Amino acid sequence: MTERTGPEAATAVVGERATMNFGDSWENDDGSGGRTAADKSGQGIVTAFGQSLKALRVRAGMEREELGRRLGYSASSIASFEQGRRIPSPRAIEQADEVLGAEGLLTVWMEQMERAQYPVFFQGMAKLEKEAVELLVYDTHVLNGLLQTEEYMRAVLAMRRPVLDQETIEQRVTARLTRQNIFNRWPAPLLSFVLEESALRHPWGGTSVHRGQLEQLLLIGEKQNVEIQVMPTEREYNAGVDGAFTVIARKDGKRFVYTEAQGASALQTEPEQTTLAAARYGIIRSQALPSRESLDFMERLLGSL
Repeated sequence: MTERTGPEAATAVVGERATMNFGDSWENDDGSGGRTAADKSGQGIVTAFGQSLKALRVRAGMEREELGRRLGYSASSIASFEQGRRIPSPRAIEQADEVLGAEGLLTVWMEQMERAQYPVFFQGMAKLEKEAVELLVYDTHVLNGLLQTEEYMRAVLAMRRPVLDQETIEQRVTARLTRQNIFNRWPAPLLSFVLEESALRHPWGGTSVHRGQLEQLLLIGEKQNVEIQVMPTEREYNAGVDGAFTVIARKDGKRFVYTEAQGASALQTEPEQTTLAAARYGIIRSQALPSRESLDFMERLLGSL
């Protein structure tokens, strides 16, 4: 077999079991100190976009302070965008294109910029989330990025050791917020989340952040295409003893299983494994509180804060 290196190695098929290994954890950022090589995989694209943004701003005779004011950013943030040290959100790119009269010269970069904001190991998963018709998510310790408020994201990312630099935190916050567009897609995908009670009770970032996070969960849980269930700590039986995982189903019927643990993540594609994971998730759902009782549980928890 020919040895694979670089990004191709991330999608290697190992033996009879198809597994894509994406390296360091993304959802919980375990063990990542600052911006890693994976974070810089799209640096050339980000740098080129920044140079284009600066050239168009200068052509328009606009200072960074003015552009920042019109986009809702500080002058230092605009400098970070132009120097390729930070990735703007899709909305910011669209606004900059309009404000600078770029006529699409900036928005043409949007797809590549969105992909570049994720480390190599998560780019495959991010793409699958955008294609998913169904997501089955089991969380045990930290809430999935799709559910996190911006304040919760910042609190969790700020707790990383080794410490993440501020630009990496901003990049990852932007990426997670972008992922949450899944709630606005149409046709709407079917989204199911089973959350361990411990993940709900942990006050990451303090009481204010905790309260805001619970309020967001209650809002998301009312969406017609979303079901959120709570797995009480007192349950004697729980098929999720092996830890958190996500099952992704595409329109073509193919399933994938994404897992993370202690600084490593993998995406399984072998049919037997994905079928078993979906079945295991079904058992976990049956053992958790029903969705209505789960929302009542979160309302009571919110009321106790």
